[in-house]
Amino acid sequence: MTKAKLMALTAVMVMLLALPAMVLAQAQPPRPAVFGGSATLDGVTASNGTIVTAIIDGAAASTSTVTGGNYALVIAQPPGASYAGKEVTFLVGSGTASERATWAASGGRELNLIATSAPPPAAATPVPPPAPVVAEVGAKGDKGDKGDPGIPGPAGAKGDKGTAGAAGAAGLAGAKGDKGDAGSAGAPGVAGPAGAIGATGPAGAAGADGESAAAGGGLLGIIGLIVAVVALIAAGGAIVMGGSRR
Repeated sequence: MTKAKLMALTAVMVMLLALPAMVLAQAQPPRPAVFGGSATLDGVTASNGTIVTAIIDGAAASTSTVTGGNYALVIAQPPGASYAGKEVTFLVGSGTASERATWAASGGRELNLIATSAPPPAAATPVPPPAPVVAEVGAKGDKGDKGDPGIPGPAGAKGDKGTAGAAGAAGLAGAKGDKGDAGSAGAPGVAGPAGAIGATGPAGAAGADGESAAAGGGLLGIIGLIVAVVALIAAGGAIVMGGSRR
């Protein structure tokens, strides 16, 4: 085997041996950068639980909290992005630290952060209002034309019923009406009580002698005559009282 072929074979073997290491190196992400140290905010050691934030490209890349006045940040590079050589800024709470760092794989160092809260915005200086413009009073204008009458509005709601008015004066007497028809005859009145027995009339002339009758016949005739007279008087009194009731 010639020397040239031996060298070429050796180079191929070296490349074959190095290929897995190259593929493995490309398949694994770069190791993160680690920063740690003390954290101070506005001249005072940051209290436990204060959030420390690492910012790359204007976005939060990693966060941690203060414990015992110290912090520790692990900043890993996300898949599909590259942090290599980029500047890292730090926030302690709401304050920005003056310290800066550069991200590198497997990099990092001890970095004590001294942060200061942003001052509140200055109060705007009030602008005085413009001086009022005093206008001169102009001459009185002419009287305008009379406007057209407006459209009549809708009818209002019905009002409440008013109180009763006072009684009016008595009217004049009306004319005398026509005479009414005669009413129907009333029912016959109740017969009045029998009248008193009238005085005994004078004795009549003696009659002719009749045939002989039983004793007491003349007395019976007289009594019958008296009864007849009494009945006539009673009937007359009843007729008179009936006419007076009508």
